[in-house]
Amino acid sequence: MKELRVGMIGYGFMGRTHTNAYKRLADFFPVSWRPALQAACGRNEEKARAFARTWGYARVETDWRRVVEAPDIDLVDICAPNDVHAEIAIAGARAGKMVLCEKPLARTLGEAEQMVEAVERAGVANMAWYNYRRVPAIALAKQLVDEGRIGKPFHYRTNFLQDWTISPDVPQGGAALWRLDVHAAGSGVTGDLLAHNIDTAMYLNGAITRVVARTETFVKERVHALTGRTEPVGIDDAALFIAEFANGSLGLFEATRYARGHKALKTLELNGAEGSLRFNLEEMEYLDYFEYPGVPGHVRGWRRIHVTNAEHPYMDRYWVPGLVIGYEHTFLNTLADFVRGLETGERVQPDFRCALQTQKVCEAVLRSAREGRWVETGVDL
Repeated sequence: MKELRVGMIGYGFMGRTHTNAYKRLADFFPVSWRPALQAACGRNEEKARAFARTWGYARVETDWRRVVEAPDIDLVDICAPNDVHAEIAIAGARAGKMVLCEKPLARTLGEAEQMVEAVERAGVANMAWYNYRRVPAIALAKQLVDEGRIGKPFHYRTNFLQDWTISPDVPQGGAALWRLDVHAAGSGVTGDLLAHNIDTAMYLNGAITRVVARTETFVKERVHALTGRTEPVGIDDAALFIAEFANGSLGLFEATRYARGHKALKTLELNGAEGSLRFNLEEMEYLDYFEYPGVPGHVRGWRRIHVTNAEHPYMDRYWVPGLVIGYEHTFLNTLADFVRGLETGERVQPDFRCALQTQKVCEAVLRSAREGRWVETGVDL
């Protein structure tokens, strides 16, 4: 096996999920590259050292530049806040490193375009971690769409609901709550939650061409964790938009952090002339499928597929039929596809250019909400 020497930028939640995938990759997938956890990097040295000890990184850095420039690093994985994605990715590409990046690709469309230009000019392998594509049930949904089982699509509807920021006492900013600080995050639920839904929607149903949106910030001011001052909140707490797809279908998208009782409700439904598909992340081992043609009316109805058989996407690498896998395996599946791409020379999706299309839709949503009108996304068709 060849070593794939990893430099991890960030030691938080995403750093853990990605590292778990690197550690378990060769246990489940027959790949010719074995990840080596070379360096963990974070601004807080004590926390970075604790992370490195727990997960088995060879050394710790507190300056990401040392990771990017190190000769013993092949791949830079960016799990830091959104405001440093562009700078690290561009530097990594110029240093000839493979670059993987958490979503959203950047705070703004301009930053994302610079990242795409950098990795393509350098010719380095790159990928954005839109892991929900690798949920076996969603990958099966893609297979059914490609097989023509849905027919002409008419409607796509999806939501992502959470409830963790309802209290006005929750501060903004700092290491734990940077997602509520517009300067670090770029946007609120649009970039954090809807970006996932948009990527999945275009994976299953093609390009989104036009949107009209409404956003809301329910708590207008919060104490900033770093300054201690009460400051305006610049991110969106909730976002709703209507979409038009290039294939003529219509979409409804909703995301909020103010849906009391929901921690991570992510659903989708696709309706076509020949059938429908439905998915709920809280029951991620299932895909609901409605088949219309060839089914007698008296037995026609929704079918629940337990996506655990060996013939289902990725499931031949895990357990026996009937036994489920979880959230962490979506990152393992994503990494396996990326490494397979290194072996075959295939451009594994979503690469940065693909993730740029999601960024375009996010930007159009925010612009539409500001201007109160339909906005063209400019997504590549």
